[in-house]
Amino acid sequence: MLPSTMQDDYQLTLRPILEYGRTVHAESRVITYTGEGYVDSSFAEVADRADRLAAALARLGVGEGDRVGTFLWNNQTHLEAYLAIPCMGAVLHTLNIRLFPEQLAFVINHADDQVIIVDASIAPLLARVRDQIPNVRHIIVKGPGDATALGDGLLDYDTLLAAEAPGYPYPQLTERAGAAMCYTSGTTGNPKGVVYSHRSTYMHSLMVTSTTNVALAQHDRMLVIVPMFHANAWGMPYAAWMVGADVVFPQQFLQAAHLRKVIEHTRPTLTGAVPTVLNDLLHNAPDTDMSSFRGVMCGGAAVPRGLIEGFRQQWDLPVMQGWGMTETSPVCTIGHPPKHMGDLSETDWRVKTGRILPGVELRITDDSGAVQPWDGVALGEIEVRGSWIAAAYYDPDGQSNDPGKFHDGWLRTGDVASVLPNGFVMISDRAKDVIKSGGEWVSSVDLENTIMGHPAVLEAAVIGVPDDRWDERPLACVVLKPGAEATADELRAWLTERTAKFWVPERWSFVTEVPKTSVGKFDKKVLRARNQAGELDVERLA
Repeated sequence: MLPSTMQDDYQLTLRPILEYGRTVHAESRVITYTGEGYVDSSFAEVADRADRLAAALARLGVGEGDRVGTFLWNNQTHLEAYLAIPCMGAVLHTLNIRLFPEQLAFVINHADDQVIIVDASIAPLLARVRDQIPNVRHIIVKGPGDATALGDGLLDYDTLLAAEAPGYPYPQLTERAGAAMCYTSGTTGNPKGVVYSHRSTYMHSLMVTSTTNVALAQHDRMLVIVPMFHANAWGMPYAAWMVGADVVFPQQFLQAAHLRKVIEHTRPTLTGAVPTVLNDLLHNAPDTDMSSFRGVMCGGAAVPRGLIEGFRQQWDLPVMQGWGMTETSPVCTIGHPPKHMGDLSETDWRVKTGRILPGVELRITDDSGAVQPWDGVALGEIEVRGSWIAAAYYDPDGQSNDPGKFHDGWLRTGDVASVLPNGFVMISDRAKDVIKSGGEWVSSVDLENTIMGHPAVLEAAVIGVPDDRWDERPLACVVLKPGAEATADELRAWLTERTAKFWVPERWSFVTEVPKTSVGKFDKKVLRARNQAGELDVERLA
């Protein structure tokens, strides 16, 4: 082996990213919408506050490796924590504000959070578990609101920062040290913790700025809609800071009317959100001036064709579908149509799950573990590996890891897909949601996307239900658009012209909303439980 002559010991930590944004892009902006107005700060000002936060946490006894929880909206304070906590050697633990109380207490205790920074407006949510998290030594409160339910001894965020001098002597860290942790949404069992390293976060940030992803650059202004507790907001805050792109935070104001105000005032060029948020904007604020945008990222759930077509028709905007998970930092694919599109239209390519990104290796395997070909036909479970892919769950008690999830250096994702020779992935289902009808697979994802293409349909979720003849058949749960009408017969006829006939459901249920997980995905286990309990009004067609 010929040894390298390069500085291979240079550590890929977040501190160089902090310093680069502070100096090279000192005048880039961080804008937070308050519901009534805006807080506008420069990168230099945010970096100074991050220094003061690090100093304040150190004064409270936070040391290297200690976990600091954040119970915050998408705002400047959260970005300050993103920068300060990892760079001082502690570990940022973004807490999902939508978890059930028992799950919230579990993740705080499991991570052993020592300090929690909480927005006063949601302090009552944290107060529900205050007596169940004995290891939390300090609670720091930010912003207006009544936090008295959290008890005595609360510390004020701005007062703590004001007491510290500018500058902070950040330590030299190893790139393999934990920088941040995030827990899965816990749809089955307790949430699982993933600890992102400095190196994995650095590499993921570079990928987000690359042209194979969204080419995020200094001239962009990123509207960060996806929650900052959801896999580090898809890596957008760190990537934006790395290249000097302005950042716009909407806090809790994600309704279409608020987003319209934010978009028309701040003029973003990019955003990222789950389909439900973008659907709300498309249907309830179609007159929004979106001319500043060059594209919209969408993920967290399969993106319906109707949403992709709607954004193109209404605003001439491309929707870039992405795929990943908490365990993958999260982005693994992005859906830019290829140079050679063949017989498929632009939309045909965009409704696919996306093309695998450089830095991630992907394969699909069958039930026996045999690797399947990339031929666009063979189906198998997606397995991935790479520099920003988890190799294990955080497992301090020796009870959290799933030995079947990680094997031979690969992460089993639980998503079933086919892959084209050019690296485009098409997820058919979650392994747990695949419908086996008469020995054949029925893709609930494909059915949902096709049903949501009907002009009267807002949302659709498909689950498998027992069937005496076929073992299992699909049940379509449909939410109609306000004021729209459609019958089960009409929707069946629509489907019959657009999908395999044996896939078409005989069972239909019209519901007021599809239940969702804490990160906005369709919660099919709730639908299955409601159906089993006889709570769904199901129409069975002949």
